[in-house]
Parts: sequence; C-alpha cells; structure tokens
Amino acid sequence: MNYVKESTSWSVKLVLPTKNEIIASSSGWIAALLNFLPGLGTGYLYQRRWKAYWITTLTSAAWVYIDLSRQLSIDKSDPASLQTDNIGLVGILVISSVTAYEAAATVKKERESSLTNTN
Repeated sequence: MNYVKESTSWSVKLVLPTKNEIIASSSGWIAALLNFLPGLGTGYLYQRRWKAYWITTLTSAAWVYIDLSRQLSIDKSDPASLQTDNIGLVGILVISSVTAYEAAATVKKERESSLTNTN
C-alpha cells in the first residue's frame, strides 16, 4: 500500500520562553544544590544564566589559583608549615554557599514577579 500525503500549507508559531520565565519555572532547590555541591555554579547552567555561571567559574578558578600559589610558596623546611590551614576549602565553601543562596533567591524573586505581572 502506498500512502500519499497531500501538500498543505502549515504555519507553525514557535513561542520561546523569556529568560525570566525559564528562571521562574526552574526548581529553586535543584539550582541551589547544583551550585553548592560542586561549588562551580552548575545550578546556573540549569537556570540558563550564563553570565552568573562564568562569574562563578572565574571566581572559583581565581580562588584556587591564589590558594595554590600560596601553598607553593611555603617553605618546606619550616616545621610550622606542616600546620597548614584549610583556607582553600573554606573559600570554595563560601563561594558555593553564596551562589546556592543567590540561585534559590532568584527563583523566588522571579516567581513573585511573575505572579504580580499576571494579576
């Protein structure tokens, strides 16, 4: 059997969501969790917030570079240098905590503004 489809004119209108609609529809806790656990701003990728992602990535990379250069400059023959601090880990935890809070707060803010715009 042969099926023949008649050619017809179709018009398809594709409506893309705005940036605010994408953020408002994303899950706040997932964005916060993705920002906190790796500490590299991957929750921003989930929210499609590229500027925030690159700022977080560059900040984290700069922090790791500063901490690594600080650790490499420690004199190995000094006995007190064995008592190193965990400033690198603390810095990454601070960055990830701040970005996790900011991602969740942005979702909440966008949802509230979308509710006020529809009413």
